[in-house]
Amino acid sequence: MAVTTYSELMHALNLPGVGLAPAEAHGALCGALCAMPGYGVDEWIGEVLPDTAASAPVRALLTSVYTRTRDELVGLMFEFAPLLPDDEVLLAERVAALADWCGGFLYGLGVGRIAAADQLAGDVGEIIKDFSEISRAELSAGDGIEENEAAFAELVEFIRAGTLVVFEELAPARDRVAAPAGGLH
Repeated sequence: MAVTTYSELMHALNLPGVGLAPAEAHGALCGALCAMPGYGVDEWIGEVLPDTAASAPVRALLTSVYTRTRDELVGLMFEFAPLLPDDEVLLAERVAALADWCGGFLYGLGVGRIAAADQLAGDVGEIIKDFSEISRAELSAGDGIEENEAAFAELVEFIRAGTLVVFEELAPARDRVAAPAGGLH
C-alpha cells in the first residue's frame, strides 16, 4: 500500500467548508482510535468532511490514511508516526503542524469521551497534559536552527511514543465499552 504524504492529504482536504489542517485531521483520527472501540473510517470522514460530500478519490485517500494509521497503532512493529510535513518544509510550519496534530489528538480523545487529563492515572494523564502543552507550541526565535531542529525531532518522537502508550493503556477501557452487555448465554 502506498503511503499517503502530508501534502497529498493537504490537497485532499483543500475543499470548501473543510477547516481542518491535515495534521489536525490525523491527530483527531489517532485520538479517536485510542479512545473508541470500533471507530470506523466513515466516522472519521464525517468528522473531517462534515458538510462536504467526498469524491471517490478523496474518500479512497482518507480510507488509506485511516487503514494505515489503525494498522500501525495495533501492530507490533512500532511503525506509527504522526502525519506531518516533510523535513524540507520550514521549521515554523512543521512546529505549527505538530501543534495542530496534538490539538486534533485531544479533540479525538474528547469525541471518545475520555476523561480530563487530571482524572487519568499514570502515564496517560501525563502524556495528555504534555500533548496539551505541545498543542500551543511555537518556534522559539532565540535558539539556533540546529537546536530548534533537534528539539522538534525530540517532540515528534515523544508524540509518536506517547500515542502508542496512550493507545495501549486505553485498550482495557476500549474493550470494556466494546464488550457485549449481559455476557454470553
